[in-house]
Amino acid sequence: MNLQLDLKILGWLLVGLGAVQAAPLLAALAVGEPLLPFVASATVAVVFGLSLALMAQPEGRNLRLRDGFVVVSFSWILASLFGALPYLLTDVLTPLDALFESVAGFTTTGSTVMEQIEAAPRSLLLWRSLTQWLGGMGIIVFAIAILPMLGIGGMQLFQAEMPGPAVEKLRPRVVETARRLLLVYLGFTAAAGLAYALAGMDAFEALCHALTTLSTGGFSTRSASIEGFGSGAIEWVAILFMVLGGINFALHYRLFQGQFRRVLGDTELGYFVSVLCVATFVIVWLLRGMGFEGEEALRKAAFQVVTLMTGTGYVSADFELWPPLATVVLLQLMILGGMAGSTSGGVKGLRVLLAAGVVRNTLARMLHPRLVLRVKYGDRPVPLDVLTGIWSFLTVYFAIAALAAAVVSSAGYDLVTSVSAALTAVGNVGPGFAQVGPTDTFAHFPGYVKLTLAACMMGGRLELFTLLVLFQPRFWQR
Repeated sequence: MNLQLDLKILGWLLVGLGAVQAAPLLAALAVGEPLLPFVASATVAVVFGLSLALMAQPEGRNLRLRDGFVVVSFSWILASLFGALPYLLTDVLTPLDALFESVAGFTTTGSTVMEQIEAAPRSLLLWRSLTQWLGGMGIIVFAIAILPMLGIGGMQLFQAEMPGPAVEKLRPRVVETARRLLLVYLGFTAAAGLAYALAGMDAFEALCHALTTLSTGGFSTRSASIEGFGSGAIEWVAILFMVLGGINFALHYRLFQGQFRRVLGDTELGYFVSVLCVATFVIVWLLRGMGFEGEEALRKAAFQVVTLMTGTGYVSADFELWPPLATVVLLQLMILGGMAGSTSGGVKGLRVLLAAGVVRNTLARMLHPRLVLRVKYGDRPVPLDVLTGIWSFLTVYFAIAALAAAVVSSAGYDLVTSVSAALTAVGNVGPGFAQVGPTDTFAHFPGYVKLTLAACMMGGRLELFTLLVLFQPRFWQR
């Protein structure tokens, strides 16, 4: 492991994080808000980052497998720690709450401890949105360019789609891949901002919501989220770009290349669209029984289905007032998540499809023990180690959610609150049910529960194993 090179990379990442704070600094200057919080925060990040980058003396420029785990994991950890400074220095949140809000931002979870969002400085709201945009951009590159080389279950399939070189020649390929994905991400963000403005948002709110929609983050400039605008047009814009954020960004790039047949024939895309449509139909049927009609029923149903399946976490209605079956459907969508290679959270469609393939073949072999079957994705057989990795991931995913739910319940919370808080954290969704529902915040939790949920958010964003492997003593042995 080239630890000195890892430190240099992380140092420059902090320098970049400090530089990004020029945007909220300019916003503070424009609207007459205090400049000191962002000047001090940016200075701390840049000084600390430069110290790391300049002091590190790497032997060579080769990134090995363990370096990948270290750089990826500590990128999000350090970004969350230093990203909490603006919340703290503006005196809006306590240190623990500032850390929670920062983690929720960079992991694009969207859970919040801020109860009066409109009262916060506009420059801080812009920073809050930027953390999610940066986290969303990072997770795309992470999922498509980095994870295949780290061997995370299911993600190796991207190696065939986005061919990568040997690990020691990683850097040029990642830069090339990241550049292409960044162009798509920037383009969609600009389009979302324009669409929100045309739908009636002012320029500032359109920018903030564009940043948090494509990242499927869900932070809003209003305490009531999208519902606070009272606009059907804005809700439809959000639905469109949340769906785009929930789709594998490699498919977006191929679409721009004119590979229509390849994109439309993608198995996971078909699954993702099908689940969205079926769930929306069920919710519309339930809402019509409550008196909702026509376009409103379709819009409210589609919005909540999309926002929870993609893990965005925007709110356009208090879905806890809907029939119990709607709660069950929405909870399942929170678990399923969007597509692999997207900014969405949850288990991800790719894993669901491959896990279902294993179950199907197991049932078939119970009837025909000598039958030889292979799980395929498209027309390619999936290696056994990938399938093993997927089931390992699912086991750890639900085990961590169960442990987190136990921690929440130890503070005296009911079962629905405990389970949904755990699932929304590890799935990077945002709102849950009961006391963490669409009209609530996470501010009422005691400190140890907030830390537990923040750890779950970090683990969920990093596909669990990427972070857990660091806790193995053997990982740090030469």
